[in-house]
Formats: sequence, structure tokens, C-alpha cells
Amino acid sequence: MAEIEEVKVEEKKVIASRGVPSNESLYFPPFNSEELRSFQDKDENITRNLWNLEEVANFVFSKKYQAKYYEVTVAFLKLLSGKVHLTGDETSEFIRSNNLSKATFYNRVLPRLRRVGMIKIERETIVALESKRKFRPMKISMSKTFGNYLLKIADSWLAIVDESRNRKKE
Repeated sequence: MAEIEEVKVEEKKVIASRGVPSNESLYFPPFNSEELRSFQDKDENITRNLWNLEEVANFVFSKKYQAKYYEVTVAFLKLLSGKVHLTGDETSEFIRSNNLSKATFYNRVLPRLRRVGMIKIERETIVALESKRKFRPMKISMSKTFGNYLLKIADSWLAIVDESRNRKKE
């Protein structure tokens, strides 16, 4: 009988890099891009000018890469900013009057706006007396969470940079 030699092949384990899922990311164009209005001077001091709704929405849905979602977002946030809150009926009317896909709005735009903290969705449970059926009407309002979240990141980063620069001076 012939001897069979066992050859052990060593497998190299590689971690697949899939990146950040698009539905969990924000778009940050280069800080010196034509896409952004200036926000700091040459000494890295923040300027007083504010970005408008369209410019802020561009960070959530890039006008360059997600044009349709961007347009829907801007139209919806403009409507919402003019009111304290929107009901489910008003939201449905917005979708109908703008000839939008319900799937696009409810599966893509609304969840992302909620996830990043730009909007707050609240539901109230109402039980109809005659049929004992439950209704959960939706109320959508603007939220400060998005701004607070980014401010926390920004303040933390500025503190890290200041601490580093102060240590370097000492």
C-alpha cells in the first residue's frame, strides 16, 4: 500500500470590509468643497453664518448621490418647519400632493430622519368605544436631537484638539 501524505493547507483568515451601511451614515463633503458655504475663517474660528435647511439636509441625504431622497426630505422638512407637528393625515396628503412613492417615503426618508434625530414620531393609542378597535395615530414633529448629537461630537473634538495643543505648548 502506498502511503498518502497529508498536506495541511493553512487558511488565512481575512475580515471582510463592507464599510458602513448607507442607511447608517451621513454625507460629509470635504470641508473646503464648493458644495459647502464657508463655516470657518483661515485661523479655524467658526463664522457666524448659518446653513439653511437645504444645506443641512444635504448631510443626511446627499444631493449629489441621493437626489430623489434629498428632494423629498427638503420638501417634507419645509412643510414640517411651518407647523408645530404633522398628523398622519397631513403626512398622507403631503405624499399624495407631491406624487411621491409611499414606499420611498415611509421606508427610506422617514426612518432616516428619525434615526439621525431630525424628527420625532409619537403615537397615541386610542380605543374606539363602539368597536373596541385600537387606533395609533401618528404625530411627527421636528427634534433637536440631531443638533445636540452633532454638537456633542463637535464639542468633544474641539476639547481634544485644545488639550493636545495646550500640552504641546507646555
